[in-house]
Amino acid sequence: MASFNPVKIFSGSQSTYLAEKIAHYYGKDLGGYTCRRFSDGEMSPSFEESVRGCDVFLIQSTPPPGDNLMELLLMVDAARRASAHYVTVVIPYFGYARQDRKDKPRVAIAAKLVANMLAAAGADRLMTIDLHAGQIQGFFDFPVDHLEGTSVFVPYIKSLALENLIIASPDVGGAGRARTFAKHFNAEIVLCDKHRKRANEIASMQVIGDVEGMNVVLVDDLIDTGGTLCKAAQILLDKGAKSVRAVCTHPIMSGKAHENIANSVLDELVIADTLPLSQANPKIRVLSVAELFAKAIGRIRDHESISSLFIRY
Repeated sequence: MASFNPVKIFSGSQSTYLAEKIAHYYGKDLGGYTCRRFSDGEMSPSFEESVRGCDVFLIQSTPPPGDNLMELLLMVDAARRASAHYVTVVIPYFGYARQDRKDKPRVAIAAKLVANMLAAAGADRLMTIDLHAGQIQGFFDFPVDHLEGTSVFVPYIKSLALENLIIASPDVGGAGRARTFAKHFNAEIVLCDKHRKRANEIASMQVIGDVEGMNVVLVDDLIDTGGTLCKAAQILLDKGAKSVRAVCTHPIMSGKAHENIANSVLDELVIADTLPLSQANPKIRVLSVAELFAKAIGRIRDHESISSLFIRY
């Protein structure tokens, strides 16, 4: 039975550009919200309309994570204290997801900490897309709706009608993601095995598989500085690939990422609009996930399954 609680959608300061599109596809205007700041940077968010008894959806990607994550936590607390019926945090890009395990001694598992903070603030549900690692869903003690970027990327790649298509992962850790993507095209996969000196710096890389004469699509969940992706593209081309393009859901694009992509051998980089681009780039094509999120919000409101939003192979 459908919910009779009114739905209200709000956006944090970082994600207004995407939240406006989500609200448009859903058929509502964004709710009134302001975030005032003290001179030292302290935030004071407030809703400019009643949320009592409402199903509230709070949209905010995290980077830069210090301010935006804190603002989201304060928004959740404000909604709870204003007697919202149900609070869903919509985090198109879930920051700290790369820190999902202890890969060396004396480090934090930041993804779990963020999950704990959202629960402590009073969130009832999380909606996100293409987590860095799917098992992060298990860090939460409340429901997680994990959407898939393939819903927008697969139709676009199919529209290119590429012959001799092969899917590649820029690192061994993304093999599962590449294999899932490849099943939509009945294609094979190749792997780029990399060794890092330190974060964002690659010491060496080699290709596992044959790409001679193939049109390669590199698949990853995010692009940060673009170093790994651009190096992988160059090596694949050197190994005889006919063309190389990349699909990455989350465009963090830090440091010299735009310069790296512009100067790379990539035919194009296809991204989602989970994060805003700081500048235009002729090699970057942006596909929107706003309608996908809007449909998911509608299904949650009506207590329906969201599995129909996934593309099956």
